[in-house]
Amino acid sequence: MIEEKIFLEKLANHHNELRWLYMELYHNDSMFTELCDKMRQFYLDRNRNLKSSDQKRESDKEWYRRNDMLGMMFYIDNFAGNMKGVEDKLDYIEQCQVNYIHLLPFLDTPLDRSDGGYAVSDFRKVQERLGTMEDLENLTDACHKKGINVCMDFVMNHTSEDHEWAKKARQGDGEYMSRYFFFHNDYIPSLYEKTVPQVFPTTAPGNFTWLPDAGHFVMTSFYPYQWDLNYKNPRVFNEMMYNFLYLANRGIDIIRIDAVPYIWKELNTQCRNLPQVHMIVRMMRIISEIVCPGVLLLGEVVMEPEKVVPYFGTVEKPECHMLYNVTTMATTWHTVATRDVRLLKKQLDIVSSLPKEYVFLNYLRCHDDIGWGLDYGELSYEGMKERSHKQYLNNYFQGYEGGSNSRGELYNADPAMGDARFCGTTASMCGVEKAGFEQDSEAMERAVRMDVMLHAYMFMQSGIPVLYSGDEIGQINDYTYKDNPRKACDSRYIHRGALDWKLVGQIKDKTSVSGRIFKRLGQLEKIRKSEKVFVCHADTWTVETYDASVLCIGRYYEGEKMLGIFNFSEYDKTAWINENDGIYTDMISGKRMAASGVNIPAYGFFYLKRNGEIPDEKI
Repeated sequence: MIEEKIFLEKLANHHNELRWLYMELYHNDSMFTELCDKMRQFYLDRNRNLKSSDQKRESDKEWYRRNDMLGMMFYIDNFAGNMKGVEDKLDYIEQCQVNYIHLLPFLDTPLDRSDGGYAVSDFRKVQERLGTMEDLENLTDACHKKGINVCMDFVMNHTSEDHEWAKKARQGDGEYMSRYFFFHNDYIPSLYEKTVPQVFPTTAPGNFTWLPDAGHFVMTSFYPYQWDLNYKNPRVFNEMMYNFLYLANRGIDIIRIDAVPYIWKELNTQCRNLPQVHMIVRMMRIISEIVCPGVLLLGEVVMEPEKVVPYFGTVEKPECHMLYNVTTMATTWHTVATRDVRLLKKQLDIVSSLPKEYVFLNYLRCHDDIGWGLDYGELSYEGMKERSHKQYLNNYFQGYEGGSNSRGELYNADPAMGDARFCGTTASMCGVEKAGFEQDSEAMERAVRMDVMLHAYMFMQSGIPVLYSGDEIGQINDYTYKDNPRKACDSRYIHRGALDWKLVGQIKDKTSVSGRIFKRLGQLEKIRKSEKVFVCHADTWTVETYDASVLCIGRYYEGEKMLGIFNFSEYDKTAWINENDGIYTDMISGKRMAASGVNIPAYGFFYLKRNGEIPDEKI
């Protein structure tokens, strides 16, 4: 059989490394044999269209690194009610020039204990209100026909306490208890607590939960209803890989590995970023390259750059295809609040110095909160202390300090530690909500200009830009979550409101806020897709502007050069750059100008493209 032969060839190419990694962790020949047999079956079951896509992507490794990728993330119910509704709205997604949609968690979860869908009770069942697995396959197939890639979350660190395994473990079944971390008293948990940080110290303190009915403690790093899986047990690894391949075979193009740094636990460590985590991710990469090589792995690593980058692996032994640019996102909003680009400039330079094979996903907002994980060592040189600066940022974005026009709410506030995270939509953080409430047209113009400038800056970064649904129409905070008992205690729902299709109906109205933002973002998206300097592997660097409020990013690829200049201040500024290599054209207005002493309006920006040939010398 031809298919059988192809699988065996793929397996043979990776067998030695996969077996070595597996045996290093598990020392179990029979379980490894079972894994290979199951991989074979998933490969044979993978449909013809997906295998055809796999072949094309294998022959074109750069397919996701080009300048035509633009993502959008959304909750299915908030966007269009259910999966069939999303399928009906694909024309709108195309209108947004989006070709990569991230469907936020849609697998089966308990209604009242879901953590936004991240407490999965069945990895092979869609939430009934959203549809069925057949609906998912229909949706992915419809997306593929329009050239749209589909991403989903694979929550592999934990399951819901309502998962079949957890139910059997709670009943005292030793086989299933061994798939989690169960302890009959608090001695071992107390040892873990000495070194393991708390994820949610205010809303879910500690890393263990006592189960009175079971008479045991169970490890719960996130919330008490999310039980950490024990990846020291090979049965856990194997079964989760079967779930992974099952979902890939439903037509998923990008698998987002949720909370990946947490998946291996060891006493006397922080249970973060341990070497075994990288071994597991590397095995996932190998398994996908054998069974479904067109599928990308996206790692969710919400940590500082030096801890994020290792999840790319190496050129010879890659792990994730893509990672989130989390630190830059948080630093962007720090820059908004301080009108000071110095820290942002430094971080962009760090990203630019990394190998071109590394692909980051860039975003202004996501479904989660903004945590102020900034480089406080660097900020201390500028006189900013961590506790007081976090307080300032949270006050600023609530609209209390610093001449702010932002609106939003805190999440997981810890008065004792003086720490909190922040929630709000991009438009509300830029002042659209406040200006609309006050009926201030001048303030609204500034807010819209700031919103568009931030998106223009995001598009200029190296990597793939991702919009949060609603940002393309300037949707503001949704305070109705407070009327829902299941959501009222979680302020993240303030920016998880349902897409306002009435605003979508205004996108052709050039006088409306939605129409102005949608049109200008569309213009930026067209520029990005038409100019080759926006490919992921272009040379990027920052240019000194001699003004703390103005950021300049350069991009160069195959003889073409572009400068992006961004004013993070509410005042008109001058970028004292001096790029004496010819005349540039502003890609927005078409105006020809020198890249020297550029005057930029408040919250304005320029995309300046170099005319003619670029000298051969290093730029």
